[in-house]
Amino acid sequence: MFLLIKNAELYTPEYLGKKDLLICSGKIVAIEDQIDRLANVECRVLNLDGSIVGPGLIDQHVHLIGGGGEGGYATRVPQLMFSDLVKAGLTSVVGILGTDGITRSPKDLYAKVKALEIEGLNAFMHTGSYEVPTRTITGSIRDDMVYVDKVLGVKVALADHRCSFPSTEVLAQMVSDIRIGGMVSGKKGILHIHMGDLPNPMAQINQLTAMGLPIHHFSPTHINRNEAIFEEAIDFAKRGGHIDLTSGGSWLENIAPRIRHALSNGVPLSQMTISSDGNGSMPKFNEKGEMVGVTAANVDSNLKSIPNLLDADLNMTNIFSLLSTNVADSVGLAKGRIAVGCDADFTAFSHSALSRHDVELSHVISRGQVLMSEGEILVQGTFE
Repeated sequence: MFLLIKNAELYTPEYLGKKDLLICSGKIVAIEDQIDRLANVECRVLNLDGSIVGPGLIDQHVHLIGGGGEGGYATRVPQLMFSDLVKAGLTSVVGILGTDGITRSPKDLYAKVKALEIEGLNAFMHTGSYEVPTRTITGSIRDDMVYVDKVLGVKVALADHRCSFPSTEVLAQMVSDIRIGGMVSGKKGILHIHMGDLPNPMAQINQLTAMGLPIHHFSPTHINRNEAIFEEAIDFAKRGGHIDLTSGGSWLENIAPRIRHALSNGVPLSQMTISSDGNGSMPKFNEKGEMVGVTAANVDSNLKSIPNLLDADLNMTNIFSLLSTNVADSVGLAKGRIAVGCDADFTAFSHSALSRHDVELSHVISRGQVLMSEGEILVQGTFE
């Protein structure tokens, strides 16, 4: 069946003006000023007049099967449901593990990723968790990269009191495995790094790139955790690395000033991405290292960050880039752009988004399937 989208205020992420789009078999087959309804074929028409339409939002750091566990079994965050992700405007998601790679596993995460794909989203994952040696699906990083279709890279934690404090030599071997596995499988290969707040957080990453390991394999996240990390991350991005700012959590609420600061210091917008840390635990520790409280990060924090980004004089092209296009480039996905031949992944907002006061999610379309229309969820997960 064809899907004809009419009168979209289209961002590819570049603004193209009002356009019609024709979708077939999950792909964009035409973009024109006007496309008439097809005769003698089944064709659904969706009139988005008054809506801003851009690439589907991509979140590269979501705890799909839950984070947490730092305070015992009862503090394990439950897994996300399909509609939680759709309500966040997401068409693609990358799942990760966190502190707990013991009661949760990459195999369990893979099963969740495959379930979300069946239900209608584009879902991927990183193998591993905070710990080293890295727990994998197949028994090795290289085999996970080559033989497990959904694995884009490896998750690890540095400069955090909960990490395994791997040596630079161990990290170099991990990146080598990611690089070779990526070469064989045709993937970019990512070491996705949870950055903690211990001193000199970027030191080992800088050592590894100085050894000659390509900078595009490194993906530090939570880099807006504090001033020291962020200033080091600015230098990393100016050298060609991607840096990921976290929109969720108690200490990371307004990322817009950080982005403006990075831009003013010479970081190209193309080197910055935003992720939510959605469904990850946000434990609070006292000076003795004891956990005294815990909450879970919201998966829709990227969506909620848009008004602040607009207030910081970032336009919708910038915003779709930060929340979609740049993310796809960072992890090596053929996503995040609207063009003939591309996957039909769209997120649409009411035109009042440009007023900077009312960003209302109206439509979510993944692989040509309308998951949300006029703010109403049309497709739900199996157990919703």
